[in-house]
Amino acid sequence: MSNQEMHSGIVSPQGIWWQPAGKQERVWVRVAFIWCMVLFAMMPLWHLKGGQNPTGIRSKVDPAAFVARTDRFVSDYKVGEENGMPVVAPPPGSDVYLLGRQWQWYPQILKLKKGAQYTLHLSSADVNHGFSLYPINVNIQVVPGYDYGLRVTPNQSGDFRVICNEFCGIGHHIMVGKVVVED
Repeated sequence: MSNQEMHSGIVSPQGIWWQPAGKQERVWVRVAFIWCMVLFAMMPLWHLKGGQNPTGIRSKVDPAAFVARTDRFVSDYKVGEENGMPVVAPPPGSDVYLLGRQWQWYPQILKLKKGAQYTLHLSSADVNHGFSLYPINVNIQVVPGYDYGLRVTPNQSGDFRVICNEFCGIGHHIMVGKVVVED
């Protein structure tokens, strides 16, 4: 191999890559840049006016205090057990506490009344979890140290699955709960 064939990053390679872009290429680069700026400008508008962000009550909370609130909630409104897990039926208008911890939702089963308003409080005791209510389009990030309260009024009866959609460890696939809405 001769010295002419070898080159490094310091020596420009042979070719026409350094020539100015053609007219069509410049037009498409401008179109792409303008479209990127339009989408960038739309992000705050979608956030403020889009209506897709759930409104809720957010506050910081000590994870141990939230666990204590959840335990008190379960002991106050427990109506039975299913597979060793408490079934909780709070009265209409009450605060409902749901705790995410590896690898379960606690309480695992909630019974709510159709048409009644509740405030659902979500938090985690350990790591990030994702609260997804299947088949309804509800998706909330559950973060330790934060209480996310969401006012809900169930408008259809049936069984709904609570699924963790944020990978939380080896038992993530078994982290499923249930919300039963009764007439």
